[in-house]
Amino acid sequence: MSGRNNTDKRKKFILELMGDPVYKPMRLREMASLLGLSKEEKRELWQVLDELEQEGKAQQDKKGRYSKVSGKKKKNKIREKDSKAAKEWNSGKEKNRVKKRLTENHFQEDLADMPRYEGTFIGHNKGFGFVETEELEEDIYIPEENTGTAMHQDRVVVVVTREPEDGKRREGAVVKILERGTTQIVGTYQNNRDYGFVLSDNPRFSKDIFIPKKDSKGVRDGDKVVVQITDYGTKNKSPEGKVIEDLGSMKAPGTDILAIVKSFGIPSEFPDKVLRQAERVPDHVLDADREGRLDLTHLQTVTIDGEDAKDLDDAISLTKEGDIYHLGVHIADVSNYVQGGSALDREALKRGTSVYLADRVVPMLPVRLSNGICSLNQGQDRLTLSCLMDIDSSGKRISYQIVETVIRVDERMSYTDVKNILEDTDPQAKERYASLIPMFFLMKELSGIIRESRHHRGSIDFDFPESKIILNAAGRAIDVKPYEANVATRIIEDFMLMANETVAEEYCKEGKPFVYRIHDNPDPEKVESLLTLLRNQGVAVQKMGQEITPKEIQQILEQIQGLENEPQISRLTLRTMKQARYTTQCSGHFGLAAKYYCHFTSPIRRYPDLQIHRIIKDNLRGRLIREGRTEHYQEILEDVAQQSSACERRADEAERESDKLKKAEYMSYHLGEEYEGIISGVTGWGFYVELPNTVEGLVHVNTLRDDYYTFDKETYELRGDMTRKVYRLGQKVKVRVADADTFLKTVDFTVVHP
Repeated sequence: MSGRNNTDKRKKFILELMGDPVYKPMRLREMASLLGLSKEEKRELWQVLDELEQEGKAQQDKKGRYSKVSGKKKKNKIREKDSKAAKEWNSGKEKNRVKKRLTENHFQEDLADMPRYEGTFIGHNKGFGFVETEELEEDIYIPEENTGTAMHQDRVVVVVTREPEDGKRREGAVVKILERGTTQIVGTYQNNRDYGFVLSDNPRFSKDIFIPKKDSKGVRDGDKVVVQITDYGTKNKSPEGKVIEDLGSMKAPGTDILAIVKSFGIPSEFPDKVLRQAERVPDHVLDADREGRLDLTHLQTVTIDGEDAKDLDDAISLTKEGDIYHLGVHIADVSNYVQGGSALDREALKRGTSVYLADRVVPMLPVRLSNGICSLNQGQDRLTLSCLMDIDSSGKRISYQIVETVIRVDERMSYTDVKNILEDTDPQAKERYASLIPMFFLMKELSGIIRESRHHRGSIDFDFPESKIILNAAGRAIDVKPYEANVATRIIEDFMLMANETVAEEYCKEGKPFVYRIHDNPDPEKVESLLTLLRNQGVAVQKMGQEITPKEIQQILEQIQGLENEPQISRLTLRTMKQARYTTQCSGHFGLAAKYYCHFTSPIRRYPDLQIHRIIKDNLRGRLIREGRTEHYQEILEDVAQQSSACERRADEAERESDKLKKAEYMSYHLGEEYEGIISGVTGWGFYVELPNTVEGLVHVNTLRDDYYTFDKETYELRGDMTRKVYRLGQKVKVRVADADTFLKTVDFTVVHP
């Protein structure tokens, strides 16, 4: 706000807004302090108010409202009017109205000529937020006072109020809500006598939801609930809602994870129509379904999965003649039982993927299918799509066949048993599975060859331990352990990757409609930031071309092997990578250094795999061209790819939230205990420490009382100004558990000084 023109606009607006200038300007002066104006803006507003006050007094004298010549009746009416106005003001109704209108006017008058963008609002638990747009690479920061009524995931119009300068990011203000991204909130109900509030489990929704008593459904204080938002409120009024589902007490077993499922909108119950359709599916292979299939029941075949797995969708067979390995990757033919366009299929597409949480699996398909006829259970004939590959001693595929088959699994193996057999650490397992041992060693041999071949072309191997969370009968976390990859998990990974590449290559070269799994090249700016960091960490790296190659990333990872900060630098390297996604375009996979790649091997738990199985079978049976199926797939596949990518991201986020919750819960039982850890991340607000059990927590810079620490973003270090003490990536540090918050899903540490 600057210049007489803006002052006149403000004055005109205030007069229009306030109506009667006799007594309202003084209340508006009180209101001005709440508007977040700059000193210059306040001075101009004071000037406007002074002028209005003078005009008001002049009108007051002219009207003789308070003169002695006025009759007693007139005086009483005026006093009554003023008293009513003051009462309205003090109640907050008029105050909120004025603030809202003034703020809106501020946007309309002062921001009209500034750049505008459409985007998605990303909330923060402290009230501010960010808007992600397609046009801008970096998001726009929205201060709390400029968020308006925007809530997390809303589509909004944002005005840029400050362009990036002096290291500060672009800043803006939300001026319009285009579409509400959230209609339901999951949270904890807090009961008052005449009303209640729901605190959202997602901290990105920073506003509590007001619940009128009549809309509470009688839920109890502390219950987890699902709330339908009925009114999104205003800048000064809380959103309102009504309880539509009571998930139970937050102390009850499983309620915390169920709340995560609901908060991410993951369908957890199958509709009756879907379940009825699943019930009609036979529980054994029918003779009619065997027709036209290659019978491979004579092959020695095994599944290798985790001990707890029940949906077994891939099996392996392997033999060797001379220097040629005959590898069979046999995948459950789910498409035989889930017809395209059926209720089962529509529900599977809606879910996109199975979701694996700390205490449960939310399956893509009903259990009757996923654990029954579609699962490659030991000793049972099963329908499969097989990728039969002949591979030479250098790891090169010399021929292959993709064919509809029938198989029978000889043994349901676990990763642990296969690992122990290959490492000769379990005599009982060796004795029990003696007839399979030659094939397991042949698998290890071929896996090593394939992995070496993939490494030679530049495939990047990020090998981070996953977290295994142990729960008791009450659903409480009683232990957290690292879950390391081993020789058995690598065997399955190598064979599945080869089958996926083989299938993708055939359909890409033939130009048939298909769904591919792609991984784009990383953003050059992120790569440059990474290389700067690596050089500052003493890692000598070079980049030959404009864009970094998978081989160059691979060489970086090899250079840091054995360094104390190797896991941390590997994670930073991983974060420079783009997210893999599904698409109808065959543009390759950067991380695997693969020209062709798709997901073919898990149709029980991933929809894209199920979809391409239909395409493959239609192609094998000649229906793609003869029955016009090509056009059908061209119409639907883009939507399938987008939906599957979105569902995958949703599942990943839910799984991370589940793990973070249970890790925080576990650490809450160990407050005050001390651990040795490794610094896994350094920021301006502190550093993160990862414990050997994979739990990560923050040491906030405010808890470092021995010095004032400054963050060096080029070296990823916090350095004490006086002591010159340094906290850096990969450094070992002893910490004490200071706090563990299951609501925010965070763990806080403090440093234990020697």
